[in-house]
Parts: sequence; C-alpha cells; structure tokens
Amino acid sequence: MSQPQCVCFCLDFCFKYFKKIHYNKPMNEQIKNELFSYIKGSKEQMVQLEALLTSHPALAPENGGQGELEKAKALVEWLKAQGVSESQIEEFDAPDERVKSGIRPNIVVTIPGEKDDFNIWVMAHLDVVPPGNLKLWNTDPWSVTEKDGKIYGRGVEDNQQGLVSGVFAGLSFIKKNVKPAHTVKLLFMADEEVGSAHGMIWLLRNTKIFQKNDIYLIPDGGDKNGETIEIAEKNILWLKLTVKGKQSHGSRPDQGNNACLAACDLCIRLNGMQNIFNRKDPLFTPDYSTFQPTMRSANVEGVNIIPGEDVFCMDCRILPCYTIAEVLKETEKQIAETENLYKVKISYEILQSSESPATPQTAPVVTKLKDALEAVHGIKARTIGIGGGTVGAELRREGMHCVVWSTMDELAHMPNEYCIVENIVKDALTLAELFCQK
Repeated sequence: MSQPQCVCFCLDFCFKYFKKIHYNKPMNEQIKNELFSYIKGSKEQMVQLEALLTSHPALAPENGGQGELEKAKALVEWLKAQGVSESQIEEFDAPDERVKSGIRPNIVVTIPGEKDDFNIWVMAHLDVVPPGNLKLWNTDPWSVTEKDGKIYGRGVEDNQQGLVSGVFAGLSFIKKNVKPAHTVKLLFMADEEVGSAHGMIWLLRNTKIFQKNDIYLIPDGGDKNGETIEIAEKNILWLKLTVKGKQSHGSRPDQGNNACLAACDLCIRLNGMQNIFNRKDPLFTPDYSTFQPTMRSANVEGVNIIPGEDVFCMDCRILPCYTIAEVLKETEKQIAETENLYKVKISYEILQSSESPATPQTAPVVTKLKDALEAVHGIKARTIGIGGGTVGAELRREGMHCVVWSTMDELAHMPNEYCIVENIVKDALTLAELFCQK
C-alpha cells in the first residue's frame, strides 16, 4: 500500500471510529429523552386510565364484591387499544367459587428486552377496599374527580397509582419501538387486600413464572418524596383469644370465675411481652416489636352480670430477629399463668401469621432502584423496614429479593383517597430509567 493510500485508509478508519462513538452516545440519550418525553406528555391519558379503573369497583367477596374480573377486562382492552399485542398478555385465573365468574384474574404483560437473563417485574394489585362511610367522602368514591393536580377516588393511590406508573413506563418503550435492556413484566394481581390467597400466593404455588434472579418491584407503599425503599417487614401474628370462666351475678363474684377480669390481665401480660422481646432495629419505625390488644367481642348484656366468656384479639408486629414460634411459646406461658390465677380456661386461634427474611441492601433490585432515583431525580434513597404486610413477604419467603417503593402521600384505605398526578409521572420516569439499565 502506498503512503497516500495508507494515510487515507487511516483517516477513513479514524473518522468512522470516532463517528461511531459520537453517534452512539447521543443516540442513547436521544432514545431516553424520547421515552421520558412520552411519559411527561401522557398526564391526560394517565388520568383517563385512573378514571376507567376506578369506575370498576374491584372488591373481594369478603368485602361484599365480585372480585376483579370486570376491572381486569377493562384494563386489558385499554392496553390492546394502546398497542399492546395479544401475544404480550397472559392471564392466570385463580379459581374462586364465591364469585359469579368463578375466577380471580391475574394478568402479566411482557415487554421483551435486549436480554432475558433476568426479568424486571413491576407488581400492582387490582383489588381495592370498600369506601367505608360515604358521609366522610367529598366526592363519589367510584368516579374520579380531578382538582389542583390531584385525583380523588377509591383505589386511585392504592394501588392504581403504581399500576398506572408501571403501565406508562412500559408503554413508552412500546410506543417508541425501543427494547428495554432486560425483559419487563407488568403483573396485575388479584386479592392483595384480603390476604393474596387468589393472587400472589396462588401464583407462587401454581405457576413457574417467577425466577429467583429476577428483579421485583412493588409500587404499593412509600413516602411523599419517593426516597424510602422498603426491604423488610416485621413478622405479623394476629391472635384471637377466648377466655372461659363461670358466669354469675354481679353481687356474687365468689360464685363465678370472671372471664373479663382474666382477659384484661392477659391483655396486659401479652402487651408486656415487648419487654421480653426487647431488641431494637433502626430499620423500622417504631424500632421495637409491638404486642397490641385490639378488637374485643361483646360478652354480657347487663352491667350486673359477671361474664363467663370473654374474647379479644392481639395484633403483634415482631422484629425479624425473633420467630413466631418463640412468641407463641411465651404466649402459652402467659396463658398458663393466667389460667392458674383466675381458674379459667383459655384457648387461642391464629388469624394470621407471616414471617419473612429481609431483602439484602446489596441486592440488585435495591442498588438499581437507588441508581435510577439518583439519575432521574437526584434522590439519594435510603432503605427501611415496615410494620405492615405486603406481597413482598410472600416473595422473600421463596428467596426472591424484592422492594416496595413509590412516591405517595399514603392515603390508603382513607376517605377522600387521592393521588397526585405528578407522582404518577415521576415514578413512571424512574421505572423507565430502571428498564434502561444494563
């Protein structure tokens, strides 16, 4: 090769090389800007989807409803109208004879990624709680009202805000014909509000759609700034305790065994177990285990009657460093001492029991979400634990690392529940950034 040819070849190579570098970087930024622009320009459509979902009350049969089917159908039809193909939608119906349709729907929308070595899940639930006392509402809970950047209605925050954020983050890739870095899965679950037996629990037991190395994000809790990432839950133990003594006249306690008195003493004893299980963990607020007497049943109908039976419940939220078995052992010890002191018989029933390990702070779902929040919003997120229960516990028990996160005022289950529209946009942008990460 002659010298001029060599020089020309080198210049041509260098030009193509640097052109490639220069081209790739702006294209990546340009693509992301297009995704973000779509999300930011979709506020009106977000409100419309919220309105559609709210108009279909998805109440569990325990709450006098027929489940989530009508709401699920409306969502699927809406997704198809937005360009989601039939092949991208899978339905996993859990049987339930208590509802007319006989099924409780669970829906997965798949957005194929550049890689499918792991999936990124965004998990929201379709069901809502009843509105409660309608006199406490300023608007119709089943019809969205928009005012001052907020939308009001039952379910608009819990959990439709997270659902809509996930949907529009996913749609941005579909609309712009862009593949996410890894395959994205949007899950719309049934039955979360009353235990998940026909939702997450059923899916874990009857399908193989989840992988241990997948990333699981549940937008069903958070704070007004979106800076807390929930990685752990206190163990939950709900107990119903029945104290049986002997009924007698109020003037002759010597002829009876006062079940109410024994129950009151047992309440104090069980509440005092926080001094036995007394470790603290700053991840949680409060940072200690709690043992609270809550619901109590009526016992007798007259003031002058000493009760022969008394029934009350305990709500125990226990730090993960203790097991429920340990707590039950101590509970039985306190029961035995109360029985001996008051000459009564005491039995207990476990209404709910749940314990799960924490998601490690170094898990990819934690680090990737932190990176996304900082990249898009400049937020330096922190990890926390909560006392409430989510479907995250079900996943963690199966060895799947998940987090609960969202930007919200936390109006769940309250009258005049609202969602800030800008929070839907903000969280959708964070999710889109997460979907872009290699």
